[in-house]
Amino acid sequence: MSDIKTIPELCEQVSQAIRNFPVDDPTRYLKETHNLQNLMLALEFVLSTPIKTPSSCAASSKKTTKSDTSSSTTLAMTEPTPMQAAAIASGGGMWGDPAVELSTMGDQRQATRVKSLELTQQDLKITSKKGNAIVMGCIAFSTGIASFLAGTITIAIPIMAKDLNIPDNLVLWPVTVYSLACGCTLLACGSVSDVIGSRRMFLSGCFLQCFMTIACGLSKNTAQIIVFRSFSGIAASFCLPSAVSLINEVFPPGKERNITFAMMGGAQPFGFGIGMVLGGIFTGTVGWQWGFHIAAIINFFMFILAAWQLPPTPVAHKHQIWSRLATDIDWLGLILASGFLAMLSYVISALTGDLTVMKQPVNITLLVLSFVLLGAFVLWVGRQERLGRPALIPNSLWQHKGFSCICFNVFCVWAAFNAFEQYANFFFQDVQGNSPLGTALRFLPAPVSGALANIGVGLLVHRVRGDWIVVLTSIVSALASLLMAIIDPSWSYFRCAFVAQFFNPVGADGMFTVANLLITSMFPPGEQGVAGGVFNTVSQTGKSVGMALTLLIAQQVTSNSKYEDKTSPEALMVGYRAAFWFCVALIVASLLVSVWGLRRIGKVGLKKD
Repeated sequence: MSDIKTIPELCEQVSQAIRNFPVDDPTRYLKETHNLQNLMLALEFVLSTPIKTPSSCAASSKKTTKSDTSSSTTLAMTEPTPMQAAAIASGGGMWGDPAVELSTMGDQRQATRVKSLELTQQDLKITSKKGNAIVMGCIAFSTGIASFLAGTITIAIPIMAKDLNIPDNLVLWPVTVYSLACGCTLLACGSVSDVIGSRRMFLSGCFLQCFMTIACGLSKNTAQIIVFRSFSGIAASFCLPSAVSLINEVFPPGKERNITFAMMGGAQPFGFGIGMVLGGIFTGTVGWQWGFHIAAIINFFMFILAAWQLPPTPVAHKHQIWSRLATDIDWLGLILASGFLAMLSYVISALTGDLTVMKQPVNITLLVLSFVLLGAFVLWVGRQERLGRPALIPNSLWQHKGFSCICFNVFCVWAAFNAFEQYANFFFQDVQGNSPLGTALRFLPAPVSGALANIGVGLLVHRVRGDWIVVLTSIVSALASLLMAIIDPSWSYFRCAFVAQFFNPVGADGMFTVANLLITSMFPPGEQGVAGGVFNTVSQTGKSVGMALTLLIAQQVTSNSKYEDKTSPEALMVGYRAAFWFCVALIVASLLVSVWGLRRIGKVGLKKD
């Protein structure tokens, strides 16, 4: 494995591993130690350097190494690239580029050598347009794959429950456990990404996501699908914060960075919509497993492209990394924040299956304890900030009106967006009686409008005031929820539902680009992973809370309706209308906050000279 030097050689090793994969029992693969060792060797090789093509290997073999024989301590290296220079300037690198080999040297010689290597903003850029396009695509697909699978499972979950014998009380867990695992680890992964390097964190996440997606498609029972989906959520938390950090490292402020954020945001509704369509097709034909297989194939090729093209990020020497992990990360703050999110998310996930579980002592205890941890977190980071020590999210940030308002808006808009998608699915299937495939086809306008909205926002965000973009796109999404709240089930699809589906993603897409640009600008360059973790934590929490609240409202309204049969389409529709009205209220609340709190943010994403 350590002799791999080219993409074909790596592909051959991976294909051999796939051929040997035990389809009948995927967990057996993880129990065999040599398999895990081979996986780790492959991952460490890919993380160590951008993969070389055969032509680049031939070119690199012509380079000679330089050595200083006048001292007992030597420095042997090829001519460093700008990004390699950055790695050396920060003291070497964990899994560092093998083209740069540092042997034992005196501190004085090392300081003299390092002093001559300067890192500029231009060094962080990929000089070729092809490289820019590949990086943009890899970052977008990393988020799109997760949304694709979410859409696939949303449509396929009834059939998956039958095939895997999932009990009724766990039927939503393949969906909710992903968000639970992801939301609880985003801040931790963002913090670690800032220390070990965003490239390494991103590639590790892509690798784990690919492997766990394969495992999900091969699952044979309830335990396997839930475990593998939870690990998929952790893989996503590797990718999301580090992707935000990569964008800020690779692309300077300006049009390219704005477009990349827009593509990353657009990939989520686009992936979800395509996932629902293909999920409906696969469920009715070859089987829901093919949704995971297709996602794994795409994920694998994106992993190879990212490993080939992403520039190495400057990180410290191995011993310095361990030192920074111990001293530069607010670990107690992470434990308190993650504990709060884990307990709150668990209770919310339990509520989505059965509202009566809230009366159980264990859930009441967890809910109370989660808010105790939240209070402890606020007190702790306040103390850290006063003492000048690392604080996960300094309390002073919340005093910034723009930061507080944009986080509130992200929470509300993502809550409304996710709830709208789920209840539109319920409306098409439970009220109108459409098949999974017919329902999936009715979601097709969403990815189209999502892509168009992101292209438009990416091109205009540095020319139009950010608050105007947020307000206008939110109004469009509010109209979508309003149309579904007043819809008559007997109306044709194109009379109302089509417009609602087309309008719904616009608000989330407009908010994504503006929010990421604004939040990342408030964190220092060395904490962009944490900035990405903050945004994604707020959005994930908004999704979970929004789904739980709409479920509570819909069930209560349905149970109090005048219809005797509470499972009839008429009774269900009463509750669904209330859920859509709640989505309208969420977006209107974000609109009011935007008008008040974001009016002074001006234009975001401007190019800096």
